[in-house]
Amino acid sequence: MMEYDVVIIGGGAAGLAAAISAKEEGIDNIIILERENSLGGILNQCIHSGYGLYNFNEELTGPEYAQRYIDKIKDMNISYKLNTMVMNLAKDKTITLLNSEEGVFEIKGKAIVLAMGCRERPRGALNIPGSRSAGIFTAGTVQRFINLDGYLPGKEAVILGSGDIGLIVARRMTLEGAKVKVVVEPMPYFGGLKENIVGCLKDFNIPLKLSHTVISIKGKDRLEGVTIAKVDKDRKPVDGTEEFIECDTLILSVDLVPENELSKEVGIKICDETNGPLVNESLETSIEGIFSCGNALHVHDYVDSISIESNLAGRNAAKYVKGDRFKNKGDSIAILSGEGLKYTVPNFVNKENVNDFLKVKFRVDNVYNEKKISVYFDEKREFTFEKSIFTPGQMEDVIIHKEVINKYPSCKNITLKIEE
Repeated sequence: MMEYDVVIIGGGAAGLAAAISAKEEGIDNIIILERENSLGGILNQCIHSGYGLYNFNEELTGPEYAQRYIDKIKDMNISYKLNTMVMNLAKDKTITLLNSEEGVFEIKGKAIVLAMGCRERPRGALNIPGSRSAGIFTAGTVQRFINLDGYLPGKEAVILGSGDIGLIVARRMTLEGAKVKVVVEPMPYFGGLKENIVGCLKDFNIPLKLSHTVISIKGKDRLEGVTIAKVDKDRKPVDGTEEFIECDTLILSVDLVPENELSKEVGIKICDETNGPLVNESLETSIEGIFSCGNALHVHDYVDSISIESNLAGRNAAKYVKGDRFKNKGDSIAILSGEGLKYTVPNFVNKENVNDFLKVKFRVDNVYNEKKISVYFDEKREFTFEKSIFTPGQMEDVIIHKEVINKYPSCKNITLKIEE
């Protein structure tokens, strides 16, 4: 059985960045495992620009951004296996793999970084009544059809959900000559970034209907249309608000879910809110020596932030292998999402492992105007910061400096919450 110092599961943005940072930390025996036939992950089908503004100070397309990291992987002689499926992950860090050349085989890692990315929630999870006609796709599938395969999946489309992929696909469909009749969003606020609402919908005169959803589908062989309706605060359709829209394509952009079947099978504790692993300040999961990053940990807004987070995971995996990091002594401080917050990452902090500061990422659960985020150490409010608007579609972060953490030697919980 081959043994590696660091094994990285996933060759997308997160996995590539983690591998490079582990190498820069002095670890040579690294391998990336990727189930597709090329490195780069979902970036390969994201041909729109907007990537790399933070990490490279220039605007790149998804493939260009990925290629920067792929070139570095090759220059640093970091090993990788393509077309290789991870079948099982054991607690002793033994990994069972399958590919066409080697069949079923096993490798072992001293440290493992989980960077599997995320997947889209399919129609079956949405419980929309109606036929199983052709013409119903997830947004990512439509993006792949157009950008990689050269197929336009329909001429008249309705998009359910205002996530960023759906917004970008609305623009892409329009540029290719299709008509996007409407984007309907069940929540009273949009799910994507504001810049995508402007650049993908408003600039192309595509209407957005908030607090609306698709309640039925018509069509036998091919989709003929959908019925939409307004929903109440409990997201139940309001009688009398039904509207039938003729279309041949329904695009689903409702939710992204971190890929964590492997994490669950090995017994890693999962956060209910993110569907990703619970992690500490080092991005280490509940199993020592297994780390998580990128969209497998929680869904991000920008690929640049994925790369930054994954650098941390790769460095800490390398430090774990070298033995020059603190162990989890069981006296960690819980980081809690209080009123108005969906989740925080990380979920725990071992203060001995914090060098200068701790960055806590979070999302709010609604739209809040002129509100503050307060940071509490147990019952003591330590500091607040204010913004004109907080939205669920925008990930936020707060910096907590080491000297602040040291002020509370017996602290059990750090809580972030929305306040007036």
